Order: sequence, then C-alpha cells, then structure tokens
Amino acid sequence: MSSSRISCTCPARSLGVKASDARHARRAVLLSLAALAGCGFAPIHGPGGSARNLRGRIAVLAPADEEGSALVRRLEDRLGTPQAADLVLSAEIQIGETAVGFLSGGEISRFNVEGQVDWQLTDSTGTAVMTGRERGFTSYAATSTTVATTSARRDAHRRLMVILADHIATNILTHDP
Repeated sequence: MSSSRISCTCPARSLGVKASDARHARRAVLLSLAALAGCGFAPIHGPGGSARNLRGRIAVLAPADEEGSALVRRLEDRLGTPQAADLVLSAEIQIGETAVGFLSGGEISRFNVEGQVDWQLTDSTGTAVMTGRERGFTSYAATSTTVATTSARRDAHRRLMVILADHIATNILTHDP
C-alpha cells in the first residue's frame, strides 16, 4: 500500500497566529452572526428594510441658504427625492466657527466649524412624528490667500451639512414606529 501525505499552509500560522486562536475567532464571528439573525437584525436598505418604505415619502422644506441646500441635497440622496410625499421634514440650522490654530505671528491658521440642526418630521396632518437635534463639527485651514481660505471654508460647511444630514437620515431610518 502506498500512502501520500497532503500538506497545506495555514495563513494564520504564517502570520504567527496559533491555529486554535484562528478557530476561536472564526467561531466568535459565526456566533455573532447567528445572534444578530436571532434578535431580528435586518439591514435598513435590504429587502423589507425601513429605508424601502420611506424612500420618496419625505419632502424636505426648501432651504434658505447654501448650507440648507447642501443639507437638502444629502437628505434627498439618503431618503430619496419626494415622489408621493406624505411626510415633511423641517430643519433649523445653526453654525458657529471658532479659531483653534495660531501661527507664531498670531495669525489664525485653523478654524473649527460647529453645527447644530433641530429637525422635525411631520405627517400630512401636521402632527410631529419625530423630532431631533443633531450636532457635528469639522474644520478647515486658513491659508495665505483669501480665495483658498474662502474655498476651504465653504467646503467645511458643505461637509458639516453632509455629516448632519447623515445623522438625521440614520435616526429616521432606524426609528422603530
């Protein structure tokens, strides 16, 4: 009788990880997935997820300024462009800037941009379905040219609105009615 020996190299061993540790990690991942499935976890954007039921149903009130426009654009990206809107989202934006970086000559080199959005989602009768307050911040560098600094400031405000819109959309989509 002849015998043959098959050998394989375990990637975990080549990285200096014991085979038992790799098995334990694999087991932990599988148990975690089973626990999520058992608790009723369902992806928001998956079949039957809450995002599907809300897509195109929320009209965001018209913005008053550039920041408001950025907020509305991002919300419509996340929640869908209103088709048959039976819900209305209103938002009040507050933005402040703080100098946080200084050069040796005393010139400001960096600004933090803090923002807050108080929002309310109402149904067709005007009854509040959800309300919330979202906060976030971003920053930008002040450079030696006015044009570059102005561009960086506008970009920081736009990024802040994306952050805040994502917070709002996440709260709406994960809300359990």
